[in-house]
Amino acid sequence: MGILFAKHKKVSRVTEQDKAILQLKQQRDKIKQYQKKILFNLENERQLARKLLNDGRKEKAKLLLRKKRFMEQMLEKTDGQLTNLERMVHDIEFAQIEIQVVEGLKVGNESLKKLHEASICSFLSFRSRLKA
Repeated sequence: MGILFAKHKKVSRVTEQDKAILQLKQQRDKIKQYQKKILFNLENERQLARKLLNDGRKEKAKLLLRKKRFMEQMLEKTDGQLTNLERMVHDIEFAQIEIQVVEGLKVGNESLKKLHEASICSFLSFRSRLKA
């Protein structure tokens, strides 16, 4: 009885490329969140280093400035990773467009072949009528 009332499942149109793009965009979002966290920490470290310098604790301030430099390097690395991820997304999307163009060219080529065959057939039939 369940067969009569069961709904047919629709076939998913999500391709492997769509999944890859989604994963890349999720990674991009995570990297952007990480960058925000680093920027927030950088500002806090900078303020704390100033406070330590004003209090005369130079060694602690130096340590914080080293940590700040490391975090700035991490920020640069994440910028590079972000650029790579965005490039990958664009490459995948462009490859999908190229595939659609090639498929369109195939369809157009087949149509032209059929039109060419039809024109040859009509020419031959016209020619045979002229000879007769």
